Amino acid sequence: MAAATPPFRVMLRMQIKPGLEKEFERIWQDIGDSVTSHPANLGQWLSRSLDEDGVYYIVSDWTDEVRFREFETSTRHIDHRQRLHPYRSGGSMTTMRVVAHLGRAADAPASHQEWEARR
Repeated sequence: MAAATPPFRVMLRMQIKPGLEKEFERIWQDIGDSVTSHPANLGQWLSRSLDEDGVYYIVSDWTDEVRFREFETSTRHIDHRQRLHPYRSGGSMTTMRVVAHLGRAADAPASHQEWEARR
C-alpha cells in the first residue's frame, strides 16, 4: 500500500487592530465554512498568540499546493478575505509541505509521573 501524500500547509500570521479581536474571531468563525467546505481542504485552526497582543495564526491543511492555489484565487475566497480585511493591520503568509507527523503513542501514559518513570 502506497504512503499517503503529506498535506500542503498554509500558515497566516495576522495582526488585528486593537479592540477588534473578539469581532475578528466571530467573523472568522462565521465564514469558516468557506474554507473547510472546499474539497481540497483538510481542516483549519485559528490560534491567538500568548506572546504578542493582537496576533493570530491561521493554519490550514490542503491535499496539495495546486488545489490550494485554485482556492486562493477563487471569487469565494476573495470575498472571505474582504470580510476579514477591516480587522487587519498587517500580516504574512508562509507555505510548507509536512514532512513528518508523530501522533500520540498508543501506549502513552496517563500522567506526567508515569511518563517520567518510563525513562
